[in-house]
Amino acid sequence: MITIQGKGVSAGVAAGPLYFYQRAKAEVKRSTSAVFETEWKRFKDAQTKAIEQLGALADKARAEAGDEAALLFETHQLMAEDLDYEEAIEEALRGGINIEAVISDVRDQFAEMFAQMEDAYMQARAADVKDVSNRIIGILTGAVQGGIDSDVPVILAADDLAPSETVQLDKSKILGFITEGGSGSSHTAILARTMGIPAIIGVGDQLKAEYAGREVIVDGGTGTAVLEPDSDTRVYLMKKQEDQRKLQEMLDQLKGKENVTKDGHSIRIYCNIGNPEDVPTVLSNDGGGIGLFRSEFLYLGCDDFPTEDYQFEAYKKVLSDMGGKEVVIRTLDIGADKQIGYFNLPHEENPAMGNRALRICLNRPEIFRTQLRALYRASAYGKLCIMFPMVASVWEVREAKKVCEQVKKELDAEGIAYSSDVQVGIMIETPSAAIISDRLAKEVDFFSCGTNDLTQYTLACDRQNNDLGRFFDPHHPAVLRLLKLVTDNAHKNGIWVGICGELGADLQLTETFLSIGIDELSVSPRAVLPLRRKVRESNVAQVRDRLLGDLLSDQTSV
Repeated sequence: MITIQGKGVSAGVAAGPLYFYQRAKAEVKRSTSAVFETEWKRFKDAQTKAIEQLGALADKARAEAGDEAALLFETHQLMAEDLDYEEAIEEALRGGINIEAVISDVRDQFAEMFAQMEDAYMQARAADVKDVSNRIIGILTGAVQGGIDSDVPVILAADDLAPSETVQLDKSKILGFITEGGSGSSHTAILARTMGIPAIIGVGDQLKAEYAGREVIVDGGTGTAVLEPDSDTRVYLMKKQEDQRKLQEMLDQLKGKENVTKDGHSIRIYCNIGNPEDVPTVLSNDGGGIGLFRSEFLYLGCDDFPTEDYQFEAYKKVLSDMGGKEVVIRTLDIGADKQIGYFNLPHEENPAMGNRALRICLNRPEIFRTQLRALYRASAYGKLCIMFPMVASVWEVREAKKVCEQVKKELDAEGIAYSSDVQVGIMIETPSAAIISDRLAKEVDFFSCGTNDLTQYTLACDRQNNDLGRFFDPHHPAVLRLLKLVTDNAHKNGIWVGICGELGADLQLTETFLSIGIDELSVSPRAVLPLRRKVRESNVAQVRDRLLGDLLSDQTSV
């Protein structure tokens, strides 16, 4: 038995084989003595498999986001069996070069040809031919698509996972996570909490390659992973898993109940999601709405800028599936730890404070307008709120609102329907936004506090750096005082305020948030019912004066 200790960031117990995430590494080697018939058969077999994979992806995209979302994969299917593409490969293959090198050459040749064309549609095909060719090469070389090549669900181990990698994971194959690095607010941790599965981060070099395939039990509550546990440890952990199942059954009895304290104080409990396929989890956990849809994951899942129609179908599906419940969609929030190659962003020494989120949208209005058009078109199918991230100044909000008005005028001129009741709000995640929240409140319909970044910027403490540990303290009185300031300013100006950062699910602070006057908490779907139970057990009248006194007192511990 081997015990591995890290930091638990998503509670629960899960058991299964340990599997190390495999990044696709399709190394192309060149040979000049290949046999044509052999190499051609290899190509046709790989081509067939690629078309099958793309068909499955198209079906998945159609189920999650509609026909437009599936179109990309169907286009790639057609590219994979395009006659000109095949003929170029066949001709080059007769020169005795191995098929991997031939496809690599043809890929570059076709991509260059498309890129030189004047028509924008044909230029976009350059990315398609690259993607299709790389997929076929990956099949030929045994590179794993999506990081997991297993017939059974696994405990997934990795150094850490980038946002673009988490998008492509086959979620049905994952029982839990163990990562060498990461932090409690990393995208791996957020994904685990959304899925409701155990996750442990920061185990460092305790993970060994030779552990692959061996049974492991992870306890996301304690941050402990046990490899090939002895009988007593197995019995203990399996009992803990059963106890958690019974607790969930008890929490399920709270479905349909109100989020109201014993003394009648109510609060809305919404959910954070990253893509349309998360909506069933929101509904099954009785979320009152969606307080944060991270729209950037639509961009992370594409090889090129997602079209207006592609985005429209995704937003429309979420709004329709939520059946009239409020849906807050955050506009594009990339940069910092979420980099996307096709944006061609320059290297920055400090990307967390660089060209990111709303700054990119204002600097590149063509991207912003495309997203806003998709959002407003989708608003006809539900109750939409649009939220701008990373705001620091009033002028940014005014400029963003001007683009909204321009988009609405365009849609009016084109006779395209949209809702006239779309709320526009901002994230409060910079200290500057919190400090001038009295002015910002006059510009928008709501605030939503992103406590992950607010904590990072307030404490000058990188939230992705797990080594900082105790220095990254979301309970710090400076953070809580800013939240109270923001809430007071919001209410003075007649707008509502929520929290969409991970802090919203912290049950140690639920009574503090109720006392401050927060109107809405948006959390991972699995956190809805535990949070509801905490709210229903609370009596704000009994604790408000003490909690607010501690928060504002000069004697508060820092």
